[in-house]
Amino acid sequence: MKIIPIILSGGSGTRLWPLSREQYPKQLLKLVGEYSMLQATALRLNDVTLMDGKTVSAPILVGNEEYRFLMAEQMRQIGIQNFPLILEPCGRNTAPALTLAALKAQSDDPDAVMVVMPADHIIQDEQAFRDAIRLGIDLAEAGKLVTFGIQPTAPDTGYGYIRLGQRLGDHAFQVAQFVEKPNQVTAEHYLASGEFLWNGGIFAIKASVWLDKIQQCRPDIAAATVQAFNHSTLDNDFIRPDPDLFIACPAESIDYAVMEKLASAQSNTSDVVVVPLAANWSDVGAWDALWEIGEKDEQGNVLMGDVIAIDTSDTLVLSTKRLVACVGLSDVIVVETSDAILVADKAHLQKVKEVVAQIKAAGRTETDSHRKTNRPWGWYDCIDGGDRFQVKRIMVNPGASLSLQRHHHRAEHWVVVRGTAQVTRGEDVFLVSENQSTFIPLGTIHRLENPGKLTLEMIEIQSGSYLNEDDIVRYQDNYGRNE
Repeated sequence: MKIIPIILSGGSGTRLWPLSREQYPKQLLKLVGEYSMLQATALRLNDVTLMDGKTVSAPILVGNEEYRFLMAEQMRQIGIQNFPLILEPCGRNTAPALTLAALKAQSDDPDAVMVVMPADHIIQDEQAFRDAIRLGIDLAEAGKLVTFGIQPTAPDTGYGYIRLGQRLGDHAFQVAQFVEKPNQVTAEHYLASGEFLWNGGIFAIKASVWLDKIQQCRPDIAAATVQAFNHSTLDNDFIRPDPDLFIACPAESIDYAVMEKLASAQSNTSDVVVVPLAANWSDVGAWDALWEIGEKDEQGNVLMGDVIAIDTSDTLVLSTKRLVACVGLSDVIVVETSDAILVADKAHLQKVKEVVAQIKAAGRTETDSHRKTNRPWGWYDCIDGGDRFQVKRIMVNPGASLSLQRHHHRAEHWVVVRGTAQVTRGEDVFLVSENQSTFIPLGTIHRLENPGKLTLEMIEIQSGSYLNEDDIVRYQDNYGRNE
Protein backbone atom coordinates (compact mmCIF):
# COMPACT_ATOMS: atom_id res chain seq x y z
CA MET A 1 0.00 0.00 0.00
CA LYS A 2 1.34 3.40 -0.98
CA ILE A 3 1.04 6.52 1.13
CA ILE A 4 0.88 9.41 -1.33
CA PRO A 5 0.95 13.08 -0.31
CA ILE A 6 -1.50 15.14 -2.35
CA ILE A 7 -0.52 18.80 -2.46
CA LEU A 8 -3.27 21.19 -3.53
CA SER A 9 -1.59 24.34 -4.82
CA GLY A 10 -4.37 26.68 -5.86
CA GLY A 11 -5.30 30.15 -4.63
CA SER A 12 -3.69 33.55 -4.96
CA GLY A 13 -3.49 34.96 -1.43
CA THR A 14 -4.39 38.57 -2.28
CA ARG A 15 -4.46 39.51 1.43
CA LEU A 16 -0.66 39.07 1.40
CA TRP A 17 -0.19 41.75 -1.27
CA PRO A 18 2.28 43.21 -2.21
CA LEU A 19 4.45 40.11 -1.68
CA SER A 20 1.83 37.73 -3.09
CA ARG A 21 0.84 38.40 -6.72
CA GLU A 22 -1.50 36.65 -9.14
CA GLN A 23 1.48 35.24 -11.06
CA TYR A 24 3.43 34.49 -7.86
CA PRO A 25 0.95 33.45 -5.12
CA LYS A 26 1.63 32.97 -1.44
CA GLN A 27 2.36 29.22 -1.58
CA LEU A 28 5.48 30.02 -3.63
CA LEU A 29 6.78 32.58 -1.11
CA LYS A 30 9.47 32.06 1.52
CA LEU A 31 7.71 33.59 4.50
CA VAL A 32 9.23 31.48 7.29
CA GLY A 33 12.60 29.78 7.04
CA GLU A 34 14.58 28.81 3.95
CA TYR A 35 11.77 27.13 2.00
CA SER A 36 8.64 28.36 0.29
CA MET A 37 5.35 27.11 1.74
CA LEU A 38 5.00 24.73 -1.22
CA GLN A 39 8.49 23.35 -0.62
CA ALA A 40 7.91 23.01 3.13
CA THR A 41 4.67 21.13 2.45
CA ALA A 42 6.43 18.72 0.08
CA LEU A 43 9.25 18.15 2.57
CA ARG A 44 6.87 17.60 5.50
CA LEU A 45 6.45 13.91 4.66
CA ASN A 46 9.36 13.47 2.28
CA ASP A 47 11.43 10.35 3.04
CA VAL A 48 9.43 9.80 6.23
CA THR A 49 8.83 6.24 7.41
CA LEU A 50 5.38 5.93 8.92
CA MET A 51 3.73 3.08 10.82
CA ASP A 52 4.72 -0.55 10.15
CA GLY A 53 7.72 0.55 8.12
CA LYS A 54 5.58 2.13 5.38
CA THR A 55 7.32 4.87 3.44
CA VAL A 56 5.83 7.86 1.71
CA SER A 57 5.82 7.99 -2.09
CA ALA A 58 6.59 11.05 -4.20
CA PRO A 59 3.81 13.63 -3.95
CA ILE A 60 1.11 14.34 -6.50
CA LEU A 61 0.76 18.09 -7.08
CA VAL A 62 -2.44 19.66 -8.37
CA GLY A 63 -2.05 23.27 -9.37
CA ASN A 64 -2.74 26.12 -11.70
CA GLU A 65 -1.52 25.98 -15.29
CA GLU A 66 0.03 29.42 -14.86
CA TYR A 67 2.38 28.28 -12.06
CA ARG A 68 3.54 25.03 -13.65
CA PHE A 69 7.17 25.95 -14.22
CA LEU A 70 7.48 27.67 -10.85
CA MET A 71 6.13 24.62 -9.03
CA ALA A 72 8.36 22.26 -10.99
CA GLU A 73 11.44 24.41 -10.37
CA GLN A 74 10.75 24.67 -6.65
CA MET A 75 10.45 20.87 -6.41
CA ARG A 76 13.72 20.49 -8.34
CA GLN A 77 15.45 22.84 -5.91
CA ILE A 78 14.66 20.56 -2.95
CA GLY A 79 15.55 17.35 -4.79
CA ILE A 80 12.04 15.95 -5.33
CA GLN A 81 11.83 14.30 -8.73
CA ASN A 82 9.53 12.05 -10.76
CA PHE A 83 6.35 13.43 -9.25
CA PRO A 84 3.07 13.88 -11.16
CA LEU A 85 2.01 17.49 -11.64
CA ILE A 86 -1.65 17.75 -12.63
CA LEU A 87 -2.55 21.10 -14.19
CA GLU A 88 -6.08 22.33 -13.67
CA PRO A 89 -7.29 24.11 -16.82
CA CYS A 90 -9.31 26.40 -14.54
CA GLY A 91 -10.06 26.69 -10.83
CA ARG A 92 -12.91 24.44 -9.66
CA ASN A 93 -12.20 24.38 -5.91
CA THR A 94 -10.81 21.45 -3.94
CA ALA A 95 -13.29 18.60 -4.57
CA PRO A 96 -12.54 18.30 -8.33
CA ALA A 97 -8.82 18.84 -7.63
CA LEU A 98 -8.77 15.98 -5.13
CA THR A 99 -10.73 13.78 -7.52
CA LEU A 100 -8.10 14.32 -10.22
CA ALA A 101 -5.39 13.38 -7.73
CA ALA A 102 -7.32 10.31 -6.54
CA LEU A 103 -7.69 9.03 -10.10
CA LYS A 104 -3.93 9.33 -10.58
CA ALA A 105 -3.17 7.77 -7.16
CA GLN A 106 -5.52 4.84 -7.76
CA SER A 107 -3.93 4.17 -11.14
CA ASP A 108 -0.60 3.75 -9.33
CA ASP A 109 -1.95 1.71 -6.39
CA PRO A 110 -5.62 0.69 -5.92
CA ASP A 111 -5.13 0.75 -2.12
CA ALA A 112 -3.25 4.06 -1.95
CA VAL A 113 -3.88 6.27 1.09
CA MET A 114 -3.77 9.96 0.23
CA VAL A 115 -2.53 12.56 2.72
CA VAL A 116 -4.14 15.73 1.40
CA MET A 117 -2.39 19.00 2.25
CA PRO A 118 -2.93 22.57 1.03
CA ALA A 119 0.35 24.08 -0.16
CA ASP A 120 -0.08 27.36 1.72
CA HIS A 121 0.08 26.29 5.38
CA ILE A 122 2.87 26.78 7.89
CA ILE A 123 3.41 24.01 10.47
CA GLN A 124 6.19 24.66 12.95
CA ASP A 125 5.97 21.46 15.02
CA GLU A 126 6.75 18.92 12.32
CA GLN A 127 6.97 15.98 14.73
CA ALA A 128 3.49 16.62 16.13
CA PHE A 129 2.20 16.81 12.57
CA ARG A 130 3.75 13.45 11.62
CA ASP A 131 2.42 11.82 14.79
CA ALA A 132 -1.10 12.95 13.92
CA ILE A 133 -0.68 11.80 10.32
CA ARG A 134 0.30 8.31 11.52
CA LEU A 135 -2.98 8.06 13.44
CA GLY A 136 -4.94 9.38 10.49
CA ILE A 137 -3.40 6.89 8.06
CA ASP A 138 -4.33 4.02 10.38
CA LEU A 139 -7.95 5.17 10.34
CA ALA A 140 -7.91 5.83 6.59
CA GLU A 141 -6.68 2.28 5.94
CA ALA A 142 -9.82 1.07 7.70
CA GLY A 143 -11.98 3.06 5.26
CA LYS A 144 -12.53 6.22 7.33
CA LEU A 145 -12.52 9.70 5.85
CA VAL A 146 -10.14 11.51 8.18
CA THR A 147 -9.89 15.24 8.66
CA PHE A 148 -7.32 16.87 10.91
CA GLY A 149 -8.83 19.53 13.17
CA ILE A 150 -6.57 22.31 14.40
CA GLN A 151 -6.56 22.91 18.15
CA PRO A 152 -7.87 26.49 18.38
CA THR A 153 -5.74 29.04 20.20
CA ALA A 154 -8.17 31.96 19.98
CA PRO A 155 -11.86 32.64 19.19
CA ASP A 156 -11.04 33.22 15.53
CA THR A 157 -13.91 34.14 13.21
CA GLY A 158 -11.90 33.46 10.05
CA TYR A 159 -12.12 29.67 10.14
CA GLY A 160 -14.85 27.07 9.86
CA TYR A 161 -15.14 24.78 12.88
CA ILE A 162 -15.58 21.05 13.50
CA ARG A 163 -17.76 19.90 16.42
CA LEU A 164 -16.45 16.78 18.09
CA GLY A 165 -18.69 13.75 18.36
CA GLN A 166 -18.16 10.37 19.97
CA ARG A 167 -14.59 9.58 21.01
CA LEU A 168 -12.81 6.86 19.03
CA GLY A 169 -9.90 5.57 21.10
CA ASP A 170 -7.45 8.03 22.64
CA HIS A 171 -6.78 10.38 19.74
CA ALA A 172 -9.77 10.58 17.38
CA PHE A 173 -13.43 11.53 17.32
CA GLN A 174 -16.36 11.13 15.03
CA VAL A 175 -17.33 14.42 13.40
CA ALA A 176 -20.64 15.58 14.82
CA GLN A 177 -20.93 18.66 12.62
CA PHE A 178 -19.08 21.02 10.32
CA VAL A 179 -20.03 24.62 11.10
CA GLU A 180 -19.52 27.81 9.14
CA LYS A 181 -17.30 30.72 10.16
CA PRO A 182 -18.93 32.07 13.36
CA ASN A 183 -19.38 35.58 14.72
CA GLN A 184 -17.22 36.70 17.64
CA VAL A 185 -19.63 35.67 20.41
CA THR A 186 -20.17 32.22 18.90
CA ALA A 187 -16.42 31.73 18.38
CA GLU A 188 -15.82 32.55 22.05
CA HIS A 189 -18.43 29.96 23.02
CA TYR A 190 -16.79 27.36 20.77
CA LEU A 191 -13.39 27.98 22.34
CA ALA A 192 -14.70 27.86 25.91
CA SER A 193 -16.64 24.62 25.34
CA GLY A 194 -13.59 22.61 24.27
CA GLU A 195 -15.82 20.75 21.81
CA PHE A 196 -14.68 22.44 18.62
CA LEU A 197 -11.58 22.44 16.38
CA TRP A 198 -10.65 24.68 13.48
CA ASN A 199 -11.24 23.15 10.06
CA GLY A 200 -7.75 23.17 8.52
CA GLY A 201 -8.48 21.38 5.24
CA ILE A 202 -6.00 18.52 5.81
CA PHE A 203 -7.22 14.96 5.16
CA ALA A 204 -6.21 11.29 5.01
CA ILE A 205 -8.42 9.18 2.73
CA LYS A 206 -8.00 6.12 0.57
CA ALA A 207 -8.15 7.07 -3.09
CA SER A 208 -10.76 4.36 -3.73
CA VAL A 209 -12.89 5.58 -0.80
CA TRP A 210 -12.82 9.19 -2.01
CA LEU A 211 -13.81 8.18 -5.53
CA ASP A 212 -16.68 6.09 -4.16
CA LYS A 213 -17.92 8.91 -1.90
CA ILE A 214 -17.67 11.68 -4.49
CA GLN A 215 -19.69 9.45 -6.84
CA GLN A 216 -22.25 8.90 -4.07
CA CYS A 217 -22.53 12.52 -2.94
CA ARG A 218 -21.81 14.50 -6.12
CA PRO A 219 -22.09 12.29 -9.21
CA ASP A 220 -21.97 15.38 -11.43
CA ILE A 221 -18.50 16.32 -10.13
CA ALA A 222 -17.34 12.72 -10.36
CA ALA A 223 -18.53 12.28 -13.95
CA ALA A 224 -17.05 15.54 -15.25
CA THR A 225 -13.71 15.01 -13.53
CA VAL A 226 -13.35 11.39 -14.64
CA GLN A 227 -14.08 12.40 -18.23
CA ALA A 228 -11.53 15.21 -18.12
CA PHE A 229 -8.88 12.97 -16.53
CA ASN A 230 -9.46 10.12 -18.96
CA HIS A 231 -8.85 12.53 -21.84
CA SER A 232 -5.67 13.98 -20.32
CA THR A 233 -2.60 14.72 -22.39
CA LEU A 234 1.02 14.53 -21.26
CA ASP A 235 3.14 17.63 -21.86
CA ASN A 236 6.73 17.12 -20.72
CA ASP A 237 6.24 16.26 -17.03
CA PHE A 238 2.74 17.74 -16.82
CA ILE A 239 -0.64 15.96 -16.83
CA ARG A 240 -3.24 18.13 -18.54
CA PRO A 241 -6.91 17.13 -18.10
CA ASP A 242 -9.10 18.00 -21.07
CA PRO A 243 -9.97 21.71 -20.62
CA ASP A 244 -13.36 21.62 -22.33
CA LEU A 245 -14.51 18.69 -20.20
CA PHE A 246 -13.07 20.04 -16.95
CA ILE A 247 -14.57 23.50 -17.31
CA ALA A 248 -18.01 21.84 -17.22
CA CYS A 249 -17.27 20.49 -13.72
CA PRO A 250 -19.12 22.24 -10.86
CA ALA A 251 -16.90 24.11 -8.42
CA GLU A 252 -17.13 22.77 -4.88
CA SER A 253 -14.96 22.22 -1.80
CA ILE A 254 -14.09 18.84 -0.29
CA ASP A 255 -16.14 19.70 2.81
CA TYR A 256 -19.29 20.81 1.00
CA ALA A 257 -19.20 18.09 -1.64
CA VAL A 258 -18.62 15.09 0.61
CA MET A 259 -17.54 15.51 4.23
CA GLU A 260 -20.48 17.58 5.50
CA LYS A 261 -23.04 15.44 3.72
CA LEU A 262 -21.69 12.20 5.17
CA ALA A 263 -21.23 13.63 8.66
CA SER A 264 -24.78 15.01 8.87
CA ALA A 265 -26.45 12.02 7.21
CA GLN A 266 -24.93 9.30 9.38
CA SER A 267 -24.38 11.11 12.68
CA ASN A 268 -22.83 8.71 15.21
CA THR A 269 -22.32 5.97 12.60
CA SER A 270 -20.44 8.29 10.24
CA ASP A 271 -17.17 7.24 8.64
CA VAL A 272 -16.05 10.89 8.85
CA VAL A 273 -13.64 11.24 11.76
CA VAL A 274 -11.31 13.93 13.06
CA VAL A 275 -7.83 13.72 14.57
CA PRO A 276 -6.90 16.79 16.66
CA LEU A 277 -3.73 18.50 15.49
CA ALA A 278 -1.67 20.77 17.76
CA ALA A 279 1.39 21.58 15.67
CA ASN A 280 1.75 25.40 15.70
CA TRP A 281 -0.31 25.60 12.52
CA SER A 282 -1.13 28.74 10.53
CA ASP A 283 -2.62 29.31 7.10
CA VAL A 284 -1.05 32.81 7.03
CA GLY A 285 -4.25 34.28 5.69
CA ALA A 286 -3.15 37.86 6.35
CA TRP A 287 -0.07 39.78 7.47
CA ASP A 288 -1.01 39.78 11.15
CA ALA A 289 -0.83 35.96 11.08
CA LEU A 290 2.82 36.18 10.02
CA TRP A 291 3.43 38.59 12.89
CA GLU A 292 1.74 36.14 15.28
CA ILE A 293 4.05 33.24 14.39
CA GLY A 294 7.22 35.25 13.76
CA GLU A 295 10.25 35.54 16.02
CA LYS A 296 9.80 38.76 17.99
CA ASP A 297 12.32 41.13 19.54
CA GLU A 298 11.96 42.61 23.04
CA GLN A 299 9.47 45.17 21.74
CA GLY A 300 7.29 42.53 20.09
CA ASN A 301 8.47 43.37 16.57
CA VAL A 302 9.00 40.87 13.77
CA LEU A 303 11.73 42.34 11.57
CA MET A 304 12.61 40.62 8.28
CA GLY A 305 15.26 41.91 5.88
CA ASP A 306 17.17 45.19 6.08
CA VAL A 307 15.21 46.98 8.81
CA ILE A 308 15.88 49.57 11.53
CA ALA A 309 13.13 50.05 14.13
CA ILE A 310 13.26 52.81 16.77
CA ASP A 311 10.55 53.35 19.41
CA THR A 312 8.49 50.78 17.52
CA SER A 313 6.47 47.93 19.05
CA ASP A 314 4.25 44.99 18.04
CA THR A 315 4.97 45.69 14.38
CA LEU A 316 5.85 43.52 11.38
CA VAL A 317 8.39 45.02 8.97
CA LEU A 318 9.43 43.02 5.90
CA SER A 319 11.99 44.42 3.48
CA THR A 320 12.96 42.63 0.26
CA LYS A 321 15.17 45.19 -1.52
CA ARG A 322 15.87 48.36 0.45
CA LEU A 323 16.60 49.61 3.93
CA VAL A 324 13.32 50.30 5.75
CA ALA A 325 13.50 52.54 8.84
CA CYS A 326 10.53 52.81 11.22
CA VAL A 327 10.21 55.35 14.04
CA GLY A 328 7.44 55.55 16.62
CA LEU A 329 5.13 52.89 15.21
CA SER A 330 2.86 50.46 17.06
CA ASP A 331 0.65 47.63 15.76
CA VAL A 332 1.56 48.35 12.15
CA ILE A 333 2.40 46.20 9.12
CA VAL A 334 5.09 47.45 6.68
CA VAL A 335 5.92 45.34 3.61
CA GLU A 336 8.43 46.62 1.03
CA THR A 337 8.95 45.16 -2.45
CA SER A 338 10.74 46.52 -5.50
CA ASP A 339 7.61 48.12 -6.97
CA ALA A 340 5.13 48.59 -4.11
CA ILE A 341 5.05 49.27 -0.36
CA LEU A 342 2.21 48.46 2.03
CA VAL A 343 1.78 50.37 5.31
CA ALA A 344 -1.27 49.27 7.29
CA ASP A 345 -2.70 49.32 10.78
CA LYS A 346 -3.19 45.75 11.99
CA ALA A 347 -6.82 46.51 12.78
CA HIS A 348 -7.58 47.32 9.13
CA LEU A 349 -5.80 44.52 7.25
CA GLN A 350 -9.06 43.24 5.79
CA LYS A 351 -9.00 46.33 3.55
CA VAL A 352 -5.88 45.16 1.71
CA LYS A 353 -8.31 43.49 -0.70
CA GLU A 354 -9.76 46.92 -1.43
CA VAL A 355 -6.28 48.18 -2.29
CA VAL A 356 -5.82 45.27 -4.71
CA ALA A 357 -9.22 46.00 -6.27
CA GLN A 358 -8.36 49.68 -6.81
CA ILE A 359 -5.02 48.81 -8.42
CA LYS A 360 -6.76 46.43 -10.81
CA ALA A 361 -9.49 48.95 -11.60
CA ALA A 362 -6.81 51.49 -12.53
CA GLY A 363 -5.34 49.06 -15.05
CA ARG A 364 -2.04 48.82 -13.20
CA THR A 365 0.14 45.71 -13.08
CA GLU A 366 1.32 45.67 -9.44
CA THR A 367 -1.21 42.96 -8.51
CA ASP A 368 -0.26 40.68 -11.40
CA SER A 369 3.47 40.13 -11.13
CA HIS A 370 6.63 41.33 -9.47
CA ARG A 371 9.24 43.37 -11.26
CA LYS A 372 11.32 40.21 -11.15
CA THR A 373 9.60 37.73 -13.46
CA ASN A 374 10.23 33.98 -13.26
CA ARG A 375 10.54 31.87 -16.40
CA PRO A 376 11.16 28.12 -16.84
CA TRP A 377 14.74 28.90 -17.86
CA GLY A 378 15.45 31.33 -14.99
CA TRP A 379 14.26 34.90 -14.44
CA TYR A 380 14.58 38.52 -15.50
CA ASP A 381 14.27 41.80 -13.63
CA CYS A 382 13.35 45.07 -15.34
CA ILE A 383 15.79 47.38 -13.58
CA ASP A 384 15.23 50.54 -15.63
CA GLY A 385 13.23 51.87 -18.54
CA GLY A 386 12.09 54.96 -20.37
CA ASP A 387 10.92 56.21 -23.76
CA ARG A 388 12.05 53.62 -26.35
CA PHE A 389 14.43 51.71 -24.03
CA GLN A 390 14.35 49.09 -21.29
CA VAL A 391 17.12 47.47 -19.23
CA LYS A 392 16.81 43.93 -17.87
CA ARG A 393 18.98 41.81 -15.63
CA ILE A 394 18.70 38.22 -16.89
CA MET A 395 19.65 34.98 -15.10
CA VAL A 396 19.68 31.69 -17.08
CA ASN A 397 19.93 28.35 -15.24
CA PRO A 398 22.73 25.91 -16.18
CA GLY A 399 21.78 23.94 -19.29
CA ALA A 400 18.69 26.06 -19.93
CA SER A 401 17.79 28.07 -23.02
CA LEU A 402 15.33 30.71 -24.10
CA SER A 403 13.13 30.04 -27.10
CA LEU A 404 14.27 30.52 -30.69
CA GLN A 405 12.50 33.81 -31.41
CA ARG A 406 12.36 37.17 -33.11
CA HIS A 407 10.92 40.62 -32.38
CA HIS A 408 9.16 42.97 -34.78
CA HIS A 409 9.66 46.19 -32.82
CA ARG A 410 12.87 46.01 -30.80
CA ALA A 411 16.60 45.35 -31.02
CA GLU A 412 18.64 43.96 -28.11
CA HIS A 413 22.18 44.47 -26.84
CA TRP A 414 23.46 41.69 -24.53
CA VAL A 415 26.36 42.08 -22.05
CA VAL A 416 27.51 38.95 -20.20
CA VAL A 417 28.37 39.65 -16.56
CA ARG A 418 28.95 36.11 -15.30
CA GLY A 419 29.21 32.73 -17.04
CA THR A 420 29.19 31.97 -20.75
CA ALA A 421 26.35 32.47 -23.23
CA GLN A 422 25.80 30.52 -26.43
CA VAL A 423 24.12 32.85 -28.88
CA THR A 424 22.23 31.98 -32.04
CA ARG A 425 21.93 35.04 -34.30
CA GLY A 426 20.52 34.28 -37.72
CA GLU A 427 22.75 31.58 -39.21
CA ASP A 428 25.59 32.17 -36.74
CA VAL A 429 26.13 30.30 -33.45
CA PHE A 430 28.89 31.59 -31.15
CA LEU A 431 29.96 31.98 -27.50
CA VAL A 432 29.97 35.23 -25.54
CA SER A 433 32.07 35.23 -22.36
CA GLU A 434 32.23 37.51 -19.32
CA ASN A 435 32.69 41.21 -20.15
CA GLN A 436 31.86 40.57 -23.80
CA SER A 437 28.73 41.68 -25.64
CA THR A 438 26.72 41.12 -28.79
CA PHE A 439 23.92 42.88 -30.68
CA ILE A 440 20.64 41.39 -31.95
CA PRO A 441 19.18 43.58 -34.72
CA LEU A 442 15.44 44.10 -35.00
CA GLY A 443 13.71 41.22 -36.80
CA THR A 444 16.64 38.79 -36.47
CA ILE A 445 15.90 35.23 -35.37
CA HIS A 446 17.91 34.55 -32.21
CA ARG A 447 18.33 32.37 -29.14
CA LEU A 448 20.17 32.63 -25.81
CA GLU A 449 21.48 29.46 -24.12
CA ASN A 450 23.57 28.62 -21.07
CA PRO A 451 25.82 25.70 -22.03
CA GLY A 452 27.77 25.78 -18.78
CA LYS A 453 27.39 24.40 -15.27
CA LEU A 454 27.19 27.82 -13.62
CA THR A 455 24.39 30.37 -13.73
CA LEU A 456 24.56 32.81 -16.66
CA GLU A 457 24.03 36.44 -15.66
CA MET A 458 23.71 39.19 -18.24
CA ILE A 459 22.35 42.65 -18.88
CA GLU A 460 19.96 43.15 -21.79
CA ILE A 461 19.33 46.62 -23.21
CA GLN A 462 16.24 46.80 -25.42
CA SER A 463 15.54 49.67 -27.77
CA GLY A 464 12.63 50.22 -30.09
CA SER A 465 9.11 51.53 -30.56
CA TYR A 466 7.34 48.75 -28.61
CA LEU A 467 8.95 46.86 -25.70
CA ASN A 468 6.19 44.70 -24.19
CA GLU A 469 6.61 40.94 -23.77
CA ASP A 470 3.96 40.07 -26.37
CA ASP A 471 6.35 41.16 -29.14
CA ILE A 472 7.79 37.62 -29.32
CA VAL A 473 7.40 35.22 -32.23
CA ARG A 474 8.55 31.76 -31.07
CA TYR A 475 9.85 29.23 -33.59
CA GLN A 476 11.05 26.56 -31.17
CA ASP A 477 10.74 26.25 -27.39
CA ASN A 478 11.91 23.56 -24.95
CA TYR A 479 9.02 24.27 -22.56
CA GLY A 480 6.03 23.92 -24.84
CA ARG A 481 5.19 27.63 -24.93
CA ASN A 482 3.71 29.00 -28.11
CA GLU A 483 2.89 32.53 -26.99
